[in-house]
Parts: sequence; C-alpha cells; structure tokens
Amino acid sequence: MIKIIVLIPTYNEEESIGNLLNRLNAVRLEEANNYDIDILVIDDGSPDKTVEIINNMDLPKLSILQRNSKKGLGPAYIAGFSEGLKSNYQYFVEMDADLSHQPEQLPELLNSAGTNKFVIGTRWMPGGSVVNWPKKRELISRLGTKYASLALNLPFRDLTSGYRVIPREFLESIDLSKIETRGYGFQVEMAIAAHRNGFIITEVPIKFVERENGHSKMSLAIVWEAWAMVTLWAIQRLFKRR
Repeated sequence: MIKIIVLIPTYNEEESIGNLLNRLNAVRLEEANNYDIDILVIDDGSPDKTVEIINNMDLPKLSILQRNSKKGLGPAYIAGFSEGLKSNYQYFVEMDADLSHQPEQLPELLNSAGTNKFVIGTRWMPGGSVVNWPKKRELISRLGTKYASLALNLPFRDLTSGYRVIPREFLESIDLSKIETRGYGFQVEMAIAAHRNGFIITEVPIKFVERENGHSKMSLAIVWEAWAMVTLWAIQRLFKRR
C-alpha cells in the first residue's frame, strides 16, 4: 500500500478547517484500496479556534503539529516534511487550509506521482481554472509565475502553486535547512531544487477556488520576497552560465 501524508499549514482557519478535513477524510476513505493517507496539520499558534476544532473532530489518521508562533509557509512545510520523514511515507502532499485546493482532486495528483516525479497542481493550463478571484489577483499570479518561468528558464506554468505531491526521494535529496524563503517563494525554490536534482516536474490541471471565509495570508511583503528571490536566483544562474 502506498503511504501518503497530507500536510496542511494553518493560521486562523477556524471557518474552513472543519469542512476541509471532512472532505479530505471522505477522499481518504474512497481511496483506501489505493492509498494509505494520513493527515498532518501544522498550526503556527492560531489564536482562534482552529486547533480546538481539529482536536474535537476526532478523525482517524489525523494529527496536529503545534508550533508557538507564525513563522511563514516555508518553515511550516519544512517542519511537516521533517516530521513525516521520521516515518515511511512515500509521498508528501502540500495543500492549503482555506479550501482553495479541492480535496476531491487529490486522486488525480496522486495518480500522476512517481518516485522521480514532482507533481504540481496547475491553474494556468488547459483544464485548470480559478474561481472567484479578483482580476488584479489573477493578473499578479499570472505575471508572477510567468516572470519566474522566464527568469529561471523553467518551462512550467504555475511555479507558485501550492497543491503538490512530492516524493520522499526528492526531500531526501536536499538539505531542508538551506531553504531560504518563508512565503510563496518557497514553492518556486522547491521547484528549482527538483529540476536541478533531475526530478520530472509533472503538471496536473486543478480548479482553484478563492476562499469564502477568513482572510488571505497574501501580503505585499510576501509578493516582494518572492519577486526579489526569483530575481536573485536568475542573476546567480546567469553568472554560473558565464
């Protein structure tokens, strides 16, 4: 049986986490003959009822890693990866907590996985879509991922997407302590590492739905970090070529 761990970073997601976990648990049950799926929530000290809701749900194969403070998306995932690597999980799934990533599409991503494949759920490809996004947000996302693709010479259409299936072999091929980014640039940095280490980056179309409740964690600082780091990596790439 293929062992999967789904990693879900949270910070103040009381309005969506219960629905997400119930839907994800339904997928886990439907796929029980194909995959052995565990769920790990990484909470960065949410002051709302996120942790209380999770604990009260009492779902099987669900655990929570509680951290003291909000440290960013990258550090949360790294904590989840480190925890999962202690067990024999073969694949690690990244998924947002705000229901923007549809749990029902998880089997499609898992079916494309492989020990040498790094799977990215992609919005900007045939079959992919975005629902209820303001035009400004869509433009920023499209331009940002296009810039990253061109600057880094990576021919992929959604380098900032956070719905992914990552093989254990990839995580064991990198030094997680050297990951530099904390925000959404983390997704680009991981894709760079996968490409550099010879993993096949596979794109699977997904439907991305803007959150209905709570507040987006996107900020100008996060956008700036991603842009600045992509530019730095592009410059480093050019100098290495020379």
